Amino acid sequence: MLKIIYKIRYFFERYGFFVSSRIADRIGIRVKSIRLFFIYLSFATLGMGFALYLTLAFWLRLKDLVYTKRTSVFDL
Repeated sequence: MLKIIYKIRYFFERYGFFVSSRIADRIGIRVKSIRLFFIYLSFATLGMGFALYLTLAFWLRLKDLVYTKRTSVFDL
């Protein structure tokens, strides 16, 4: 079982982490800059999703406060 995990890890280290160095070689910039860009991009997209969630939760709560259902006509 442990041997399979090491094979999977080796596969991703060999082929998955080589992507940023190939992109950097093709563009002509440092690998560190590409890796930092991917890290910042992942934080930005996570933050935007969370901000969108909070905004929608606020609007739904506001809608529930404004539009309340009345059970009958005599509740006015």
